[in-house]
Amino acid sequence: MPFALGQRWISDTESELGLGTVVQTEGRMVTLMFPATGENRMFSREEAPLTRVIFNPGDAIESGEGWSLTVSEVEEKNKLVTYHGVHNETQEPVSLRETLLNHNIRFNKPQDRLFAGQIDRLERFGIRYQCQQLRHQLATSDLLGQQGPRVGLIPHQQWIANEVGRRFAPRVLLADEVGLGKTIEAGLIIHQQLLTGRAERILVIVPDTLRHQWLVEMLRRFNLRFSVFDEDRCVEAYADNDNPFYTEQLVICSLELLRKKRRLEQAIDADWDLMVVDEAHHLEWAQDKPSRAYQIVESLSQAVPGVLLLTATPDQLGRQSHFARLRLLDPDRFYDYQAFLNEEESYKDVADAAEALTGRDKLPDSVINSLTELLSEKDIQPSIKMIQAADVDEEQQHTARNELLQELLDRHGTGRVLYRNSRASVKGFPKRSFSAHPQAIPEQYLTAARVSAMMSGNQTEQQKAQQALSPEKMFQAFDASTQWWKFDPRVDWLIDFLKEHKSKKVLIIASQAETALSLEEALRTREGILATVFHEGMSIIERDKAGAFFAQEEGGAQALICSEIGSEGRNFQFASHLVLFDLPLNPDLLEQRIGRLDRIGQKNDIEIHLPYLKDSAQERLMRWYHEGLNSFELTCPSGHVLFQEFAPALIEVLHSDDEQAMTVLLNQTQTKYKELKQAMEQGRDKLLEINSHGGERANALIYRLVEQDNDTNLIGSVIRLWDILGVDQEDRGENSIILRPTEHMMFPTYPGLPEDGVTVTFDRETALSRDDMAFISQEHPLVQTGLDLITGSETGTTSVAILKNKALPAGTIFLELIYMADASAPKSSQLYRYLPPTPIRVLLDKNGGNMADKVDYSSFDKQLSAVNRHIGSKLVNASQPLLHPLFAKGEAHAQEALDKLVTQSRQAMTQQLTSELERLEALKAVNPNIREEELDYVRNQMQELSGYMDESLLQLDAIRMVLVSHA
Repeated sequence: MPFALGQRWISDTESELGLGTVVQTEGRMVTLMFPATGENRMFSREEAPLTRVIFNPGDAIESGEGWSLTVSEVEEKNKLVTYHGVHNETQEPVSLRETLLNHNIRFNKPQDRLFAGQIDRLERFGIRYQCQQLRHQLATSDLLGQQGPRVGLIPHQQWIANEVGRRFAPRVLLADEVGLGKTIEAGLIIHQQLLTGRAERILVIVPDTLRHQWLVEMLRRFNLRFSVFDEDRCVEAYADNDNPFYTEQLVICSLELLRKKRRLEQAIDADWDLMVVDEAHHLEWAQDKPSRAYQIVESLSQAVPGVLLLTATPDQLGRQSHFARLRLLDPDRFYDYQAFLNEEESYKDVADAAEALTGRDKLPDSVINSLTELLSEKDIQPSIKMIQAADVDEEQQHTARNELLQELLDRHGTGRVLYRNSRASVKGFPKRSFSAHPQAIPEQYLTAARVSAMMSGNQTEQQKAQQALSPEKMFQAFDASTQWWKFDPRVDWLIDFLKEHKSKKVLIIASQAETALSLEEALRTREGILATVFHEGMSIIERDKAGAFFAQEEGGAQALICSEIGSEGRNFQFASHLVLFDLPLNPDLLEQRIGRLDRIGQKNDIEIHLPYLKDSAQERLMRWYHEGLNSFELTCPSGHVLFQEFAPALIEVLHSDDEQAMTVLLNQTQTKYKELKQAMEQGRDKLLEINSHGGERANALIYRLVEQDNDTNLIGSVIRLWDILGVDQEDRGENSIILRPTEHMMFPTYPGLPEDGVTVTFDRETALSRDDMAFISQEHPLVQTGLDLITGSETGTTSVAILKNKALPAGTIFLELIYMADASAPKSSQLYRYLPPTPIRVLLDKNGGNMADKVDYSSFDKQLSAVNRHIGSKLVNASQPLLHPLFAKGEAHAQEALDKLVTQSRQAMTQQLTSELERLEALKAVNPNIREEELDYVRNQMQELSGYMDESLLQLDAIRMVLVSHA
């Protein structure tokens, strides 16, 4: 390169340095000083990533003193340039040597970069355009927020998320039965609210024991990094902020923390957008004396716009408490308990009509009369005639039934504020079989029990019972030098069981982490059985590795041994054998253990095994669970209510061998269990269940999500994106790729990509069985960050290409311009739904005609060949007289496209929101569950969006000059 002292050059790799000046040339090296930053750089003369800066007639340039001129003539003398032109303020003739140019000149605009010779590779122009299209595609998707989470595509879960997640400040009770996925539904709603900008600050309140589970679930399934707050964290955060809750956007805390008056006041003042309360059935309420926990949540619910309450407890176990939870969501709507009970009575006719519409038989007169009365504001006779007609197409009849059903569900019942699915209404669950395996009590345990009884004076009866249920822990306290697993017959049974089932994956759960670790040691040292452990002392990454080792089909662990924490949050449903090495005292914990395998989507029946010590507390607790609650082979939603009622008698029985007392307890438990079960079945709200599982609409939603999962174009685009960014990709088989940063990446850092790499998969099923792999979709942060890196930089903004086509005259020029149509607005405005940043492509011929409609991007791109940067720069310089007038014409074409786009967007917005407003107003007349705030939100939104659209602007994003050649 012909370098000379005083010349001005710009760095292609560090354009932020500004304009550089050649200060030394020696041998093969050249040194530039960049006055704007005070830095020097030394380059090889042959391979310097530098571009000579020479402006052209017509360009406006600025001097170091701040005045500017418009260039009319460029004079070169002794390899240095002087610009002649007119002073832009005084209009007098002036000259400016290049050494006196403003040092802060940066070529950020694509046309400036093109004329300055900063030309990118051809493929980078393509990836930039593709990134802009992908961002537009995601922003306009009505499924935004539902594709990315690592969850199974289960209809009722996705339906609830789709219905609730799109609302402004949703206030809803999620009350699905155990195993149906309330946490996943809540996570999907949270994810959707965050991605769509409807919420930014979220508070999750959970029992103390579930904080870690929620933290892991939100991170592993939804890529959401919550912070767990306790008193220590609040004290630590106080140094940065008077209100510790302001230091994070996404917070998980326990109710215990908020029992402190100061912390509650801080939480109320923290401007949350959405509050989620898990295990809401613990919020006890009575009209004259609500519990402290209820009062805490009530105070917060009055300050936070959006509220999600989660509970698996059916309302039949306490109508008053059920009313109280609904009252938290909408105190104006649910103001009087008796009025609520009276209204519920009227739902029976609605439920009967809804059930008749879901069938295929002709509608009886009683149902037709009910429908006519219930939908009195509509003329339903045409639909009724179609349903009753014998000669009408079955599909048309089905559509008519569906339309009436949706009208009914919209207008009546608590379906808008309450979602509850039961196992009776949602199919797809496995059967459970239970086998108990009695073992003789070792003498060592009997001795330890006698010693423990003499030394347990200060222990409560419940603590004594817990100790009796884990005899190995009691023995270890008595004799730490002897390894209990060498004489415990349950271990012998377990080893024999695993040897008999070598080809099966087996999940083993014990109460204590120490027990789990000892079991792994016993299996390894005694028989060489490959097992891994999973307990609370491990980090999240260590747990992921353990889970992945267990999930691995070839060479993986046969058994995973979990402490009690292993029954929280993780999904091991690729296994179907469950060994309960001991039993928890709480039936909810037992259900959680079984629920790791017994989940919707499990393809095999669950085989549950319990090795227990005969004539011990273990046997007596097993009998209460099996004979009293039938909780091994069936779910027991009333388990915690029965435990609360019978806990004193149960604990007393555990400590004695009184068979008569055991029989009385079992009889009482069975009687109460049957009463509750019957009440629950009779009280099943069929209307509510129809609305909650979504029926065919939910299935249609799943079909669309599956189609997006199978979109191979996305996979190709993302892999090309990583190639361009310089990320190393190693194919590891099993649908997985290892991504690693390299020294040659386009950007020095790639947020979200760990230094030691990350394993990813595009396959949902693989991701569901492997917690150590990231599930990649268009919504994943790694993809979004990659798109932002490209579109937020100058990458691909300029390109020069050759079109070899003998049908066109050699030297013919085409100018391809990519504009971005954009309007500035807060994300919460939802403008992106109607007018997101939109790429507008203009393809100009030499006369300025736009051929973009006639020549599609893909076919044109395939015909182009790349040229190197130096040749490209020369072609641009030679073509400047032709290019300058084309830019003005290109902008005129783009402006015309923008005007059409804004008109279409405004029409779509007005039509959609007017329709939604009319629907809500019509519903509010017959269904008081529609809140006035929702209507006001839609009205204000229409007005705000219209204003934002008026401010839409065009910005030139990328340029490609194409030259026809016959060579």
